[in-house]
Amino acid sequence: MTATVPRRLVLASDNAGKLGELQLLLRPLQVEVVPQRQFGLASADEPHPTFLENALAKARHASRATGLAALADDSGLCCTALDGDPGVRSARFAGAGATDAQNNAALVARLAGAGDRSAHYVCILVALRAADDPEPIVAEGRWHGRIVLQPRGSNGFGYDPHFWIEEPGLTAAELAPERKNALSHRGQAMRQLLSALAERWRW
Repeated sequence: MTATVPRRLVLASDNAGKLGELQLLLRPLQVEVVPQRQFGLASADEPHPTFLENALAKARHASRATGLAALADDSGLCCTALDGDPGVRSARFAGAGATDAQNNAALVARLAGAGDRSAHYVCILVALRAADDPEPIVAEGRWHGRIVLQPRGSNGFGYDPHFWIEEPGLTAAELAPERKNALSHRGQAMRQLLSALAERWRW
């Protein structure tokens, strides 16, 4: 059935890398996806210890400010030898306002003497019809690999140059965007989300 009003979704993220990946993955929805910055909306605080709590906070913040359905992503890298760090602090592992290069340098320094450099990316996506939606859609994905100390590749963002995947034997930064989306934590979560949106929201 044709929607009676145009479908619009505010994307609760200011991370350029995430925005690019999410907009590509959202294309099948045929929905207008508007980044929160286009509304002049500042990022929500992310004080919580879990990816889920932070994603919920970001989605509620964006929906409440815009009156639109909202989608938020909270994701990061968890390393076995670091007891799950950087985790929810992945974007600020080297400190507030840290660049990808600074975060990667901090990660390599922490893992330099580690025998186990296994790690996995986590992505939690939350979609809300409204800020007070009692039934948020939650989707998650995990992508397993290990950290290499020398960066490889120029695609992707974040820790991708150091995140090596056994199959296909490349770092995430060596993958073409379409290939990365087929394998990644964010791609896995988005496929779950699209299925749930079709079933529950009839999108």
